Amino acid sequence: LKYPIGKFAPQDSYSRQQLDQHIARIASLPSRIEALVKDFALQDYNTRYREDGWTARQVLHHLPDSHMNAYIRFKWALTEDTPLIKAYDEKRWAETPDASLDPRLSLDLLKALHVKWTALLTQLTEADFRREYLHPETKKLNRLDRVLAMYAWHGDHHLGHLKIVAGKSH
Repeated sequence: LKYPIGKFAPQDSYSRQQLDQHIARIASLPSRIEALVKDFALQDYNTRYREDGWTARQVLHHLPDSHMNAYIRFKWALTEDTPLIKAYDEKRWAETPDASLDPRLSLDLLKALHVKWTALLTQLTEADFRREYLHPETKKLNRLDRVLAMYAWHGDHHLGHLKIVAGKSH
């Protein structure tokens, strides 16, 4: 239940075809989520996908929070030489007051964000995807092609959590 699609497994390198597939997954994520949650009742949003896991509401608010950070990290890596990015505490972010708002607000935000992010990603060159940023907590360099693959996985990972909630309500 914690990893409904399995854990992320990065590759050493990615072909242009693989990058395009990851971009397509990111581009389609908001519509796939919207189709899944369109019939959610209020109690579905407050349902946890597993014991000690987040509610569907928290997952839906988490996705644009996380993907906004990813988008900004891409922009930093594309405009600065190996920037040190800012980390954030996703668990605490999932508990801020805005996480109690209507999750459709976050779905709207995710839609707009993914349009911009996809527009950026489709224009990147192979050299762009080799650019990196430094994570302050792990002290590891993160190459953009791997970050792209991870966020394509990340969206599908949380879509899997929402599918678990949808299955509980039927």
